[in-house]
Amino acid sequence: MSILQKITLILSIIGAINWGLIGFFQFDLVAAIFGGEDAGMARFIFILVGISGLISISILNNNRTSLEAGRSYTTNH
Repeated sequence: MSILQKITLILSIIGAINWGLIGFFQFDLVAAIFGGEDAGMARFIFILVGISGLISISILNNNRTSLEAGRSYTTNH
């Protein structure tokens, strides 16, 4: 796993935990830590989490493609 993939995974986990807190308790941890939803740092974290989600789509697609390639290789023999 590359460094970019690890960072993406960590940010995606942070985003998932934050959304869980919002859903269960109506508490936005990122906004609370960085001074509110409109604070520059909180917005930056939200942007990073969003970009991480988009990168995760490509990682998921690459893993699926790799698995399918491995399956077709083993079925041809």
